[in-house]
Amino acid sequence: MLKSETQESLKKVIRNVPDFPKKGIVFRDITTLIGSKESFKYVVDELAKRYKDKNIDYVVSVESRGFIFGAALAYILRAGLVPVRKKGKLPYGTHKVTYDLEYGTDTLEIHTDAFPKGAKVLILDDLLATGGTTNATIELVKKLGGNIAEAAFVIELEFLKGRERIKDVPVFSLVKYDSE
Repeated sequence: MLKSETQESLKKVIRNVPDFPKKGIVFRDITTLIGSKESFKYVVDELAKRYKDKNIDYVVSVESRGFIFGAALAYILRAGLVPVRKKGKLPYGTHKVTYDLEYGTDTLEIHTDAFPKGAKVLILDDLLATGGTTNATIELVKKLGGNIAEAAFVIELEFLKGRERIKDVPVFSLVKYDSE
């Protein structure tokens, strides 16, 4: 876990956008974080420190902001990068899972040959909200026989209790918001 002053420094870099994508939601915009070379480097370095000795074979990242951190981390860890995308975006055979979002439903897909059975996988996304996307991703990884080391996030919205809905997979986040 990061020191509280480091979390507060990162929170100052993350832009809050009220009423996006709908009224009443405060969107945590990471474009300001990735636009800051110091903050982006810090986040990727912190994730790399956490996983460098964990023998991760594949980083499974979720569309689309998760790809930004996933690609950088996979490169440092010398791991493969596996994209999890919305329905109809992957060009080959896929496994699909439909799940509930905090404001609707969606379907995620992973290629059927994304990694070999038994591979050690890290799930990485930019944000943990209600846990629906993460649970769908966990289900996809398990369909392929992956061994999930952890589910990691740059941001966690603790007040939505997504961590509590994720079963049997350890969860890590760098920055936590306990209220909107």
